[in-house]
Amino acid sequence: MSVRETLAAAGHTLPGPAVPVGAYLPAVRAGALVFTSGQIPMREGALLASGVVGEDVGEEAARACAVQSTLNALAAASTVCSLDDVVRVVKVVGYVASAPGYTAQPRVIDAASETLVAAFGDAGRHAREAVGVMCLPLGAPVEISLVLEVR
Repeated sequence: MSVRETLAAAGHTLPGPAVPVGAYLPAVRAGALVFTSGQIPMREGALLASGVVGEDVGEEAARACAVQSTLNALAAASTVCSLDDVVRVVKVVGYVASAPGYTAQPRVIDAASETLVAAFGDAGRHAREAVGVMCLPLGAPVEISLVLEVR
């Protein structure tokens, strides 16, 4: 099965790649590595949620945002490689806009990790950072970037 088909079987739809809104590329390939720009949880031109987790956004909504951000990052990667050529997900960096005292960022970013394992199986297991921040672009609660190894 292709990665798209595997994602669809897991209930996820891979969107088309977002158009950059600044002076950057959605993804860059350097040899066998693909680096994506940070992706926020946009679907059909709108944020799934906005605000900070633990105050304006609940944990389950934040997890859904992490899934959408991950799908958007995979769509960005698809601009420079075939997702079917991914050998391994090397690293995930997840940012969570967090209310003061909120410390469950890893639970939010677990949703991104689970999505990648659903897409790539064992090759989707990766190193990761789950970082709490004060705010993110456009008021997004989550931002995800990926490093992928490709054939």
